[in-house]
Amino acid sequence: MFNIERWQEIFDAISKNKLRTFLTGLSVGSGIFILVILLGVANGMNNGIQKEFQKDAATKIYIGGKETSKEYKGLGVNRKIELSAEDYQYITNRYNEDVEYKSCRYTKHDFLTTYKDKSGSYPIQGVMPNMQFLENADMASGRFISEKDMQNDSKVAVIGHYVAKDLFEDYRDAVGKPITIDNINYTVIGVFTDPGGERDESIIFVPNSNIINAYSSPKNVGSFFITLNPEGDYDSMNMKTENFIDQIKQYLKKSHTIHPEDDKALRTNSTLEHAKKFIDLIQMVNLFFWGIGILTLIAGIVSVSNIMLIIVKERTKEIGIRKALGAQPNSIVAMILHESIFVTAIAGFIGLFFGIGILMLAAPAIQTPFIANPSVNFGVAISTVILLIIAGAIAGFIPARHAAQIKPIIALRDE
Repeated sequence: MFNIERWQEIFDAISKNKLRTFLTGLSVGSGIFILVILLGVANGMNNGIQKEFQKDAATKIYIGGKETSKEYKGLGVNRKIELSAEDYQYITNRYNEDVEYKSCRYTKHDFLTTYKDKSGSYPIQGVMPNMQFLENADMASGRFISEKDMQNDSKVAVIGHYVAKDLFEDYRDAVGKPITIDNINYTVIGVFTDPGGERDESIIFVPNSNIINAYSSPKNVGSFFITLNPEGDYDSMNMKTENFIDQIKQYLKKSHTIHPEDDKALRTNSTLEHAKKFIDLIQMVNLFFWGIGILTLIAGIVSVSNIMLIIVKERTKEIGIRKALGAQPNSIVAMILHESIFVTAIAGFIGLFFGIGILMLAAPAIQTPFIANPSVNFGVAISTVILLIIAGAIAGFIPARHAAQIKPIIALRDE
């Protein structure tokens, strides 16, 4: 039930001790403010990590050859391992039901590319049609490499958005135009954009068969990129990926006569493998930030509790008179708790709104690779409100209980 006299008492007590009330509220409000800022930064880090992993397919697996580090069956160390078309065909056929997207990639760096009087040096990658999905490349105009281009060994190229900006006045004008790459003529069939930005948009894709025939052989088709069909939750998918990589490594070690314990001859990794490291890091950062925020709140709670003890001491005689006139212990506890919760709640809400406001103002200005849109979601805000209400109750309970136990005769003698 609303008791106007009780609220008048609270406001009278606050007005008589403005500085003390302000400092008490400041300790609580700053605790909530710091907690909100820390959680907002943690959420921004999580958003940034997710944005980074959106650059490529979520379950992409990379398989590439390096150099051997152990002698095996008469073969020496530092032997270069080159993955072949036979390796690629075996893997994709053997695990056809598990594989979602697949492509070889053979890369040549810094090839001079020209269109009329404009030129630039860009990485050239010989790929297959699925590379569009493996790289999360979106077609700004035209189309990507097709199976027909592969079969006909067509001299066609798909250029990144930054390449198109360098060579053409308008990227939409690039499609159908002839370009020369390392003195070989190609026709531009598409322009793509990539979430990875300038670095990933400064690449030129051509059919894998083109670059293999010109600079390599079927015995070296470059690296393999594969995604597996989604399955269950993150842990299940991660386990499936690890098992797949282990089986592929066993096959490649056998087919290329690599020592079973030579872990340097092949390079394998997956997006999920990197994601797990960052997920674990984000969880640790979240726990650390929550710890700092809660410790700051505890400091505020202690401050409020101490202030309420002082208030009880100052009002000892008043409390004694109330009890002598018949006031019940519960009403004394409620009186002290109301003031404690009110001060804590108001200060907490102010800290909460300031924290959210700072995050909203700062978010557009934060442009870093691993922090994006630092903000606090509705659930966290509600949790913070609950925390501050609980904090106010805890801060006022001990002095309230002490006040309820004061004997009237002793209180009336207090000076």
